[in-house]
Amino acid sequence: MQVWPRVRANRPYARVRHWTARTEKGPLGFAGYKVGMTHVTIADTRKTSLTKGMEITRAATIVECPPIKIVGVRFYAPNKNGYGIAAAKQIIAKADKELERKFPLPKKTTEQDMAKINPAEYVDIRLVAYTQPKLTGRGNKKPEMFEIGLGGNVQQKFETARERLGKEITIQEVFKEGQQIDVQSITKGKGFQGPVKRFGVSIRQHKSEKTIRGPGSLGPWRGQSHVMYRVAHAGQMGYHQRIDYNKKILKIDTDTKQVTPKGGFHKYGLIHNSYVIIDGSIPGVRNRIVRFTSPRRENKKITPEIMQIKYIFNERG
Repeated sequence: MQVWPRVRANRPYARVRHWTARTEKGPLGFAGYKVGMTHVTIADTRKTSLTKGMEITRAATIVECPPIKIVGVRFYAPNKNGYGIAAAKQIIAKADKELERKFPLPKKTTEQDMAKINPAEYVDIRLVAYTQPKLTGRGNKKPEMFEIGLGGNVQQKFETARERLGKEITIQEVFKEGQQIDVQSITKGKGFQGPVKRFGVSIRQHKSEKTIRGPGSLGPWRGQSHVMYRVAHAGQMGYHQRIDYNKKILKIDTDTKQVTPKGGFHKYGLIHNSYVIIDGSIPGVRNRIVRFTSPRRENKKITPEIMQIKYIFNERG
């Protein structure tokens, strides 16, 4: 029950269902393309660590983060049924022609309507952004489109949206080194799998009746005249939307020579934009887009200082 539901995601990039309230003004999220994993050597500066003052090796993930473009602003008001909020108005700016690969672009822009809006009439304001995969070496041009939450009160959110509309934002403007983030993405898909691989069910004795790789008797699981959904049965495994909490940013840089191996990364190629090195692993496969958001439940035990990276492994085996 820890990772439920085990259903296929609707699209190859995550949908953020919650934006953490922040007093700081500015965007609360970003997105990038997973390059792969490596390992780094850092100086351990944690006060209570057994290896304090020593050099330690950590597994790390590299994510390429080309600039994201803001194409619209969405205003939210209380829902008419009294539950939650609903989109009440949307402002659209001029977009690149690559966005036509996603949906038909409107003939008229509404940027001039920003001056007519009273932010006090709304309870939340979010940015509508799209990625620019054409700036990477991945080979595709179709952008991904999603919302980005904003920090501050409604007036500050309105000012941020007015400043950012139609412009690009970079990863350096949103997050900093040493900061904690939540990573949301779609896990590696493994198709339709049986209960042994999907749930770790033990293979039964070879003289058992009927199935050998099944969950066994369902007696207590059928008391409600139907088989309960918690029974370990075959089904979809992988390609689920998942979130990793409190991942630490080790490095944000534009010098790609420090991390790129000779000949490029395996199954990815060369990095052409800013990149982020994240401590540990994150969900998803190479080339898949991952989304970064401000932490929902920040871990106070993780030290916020920047860890000095002594060495980055950049050789291909």
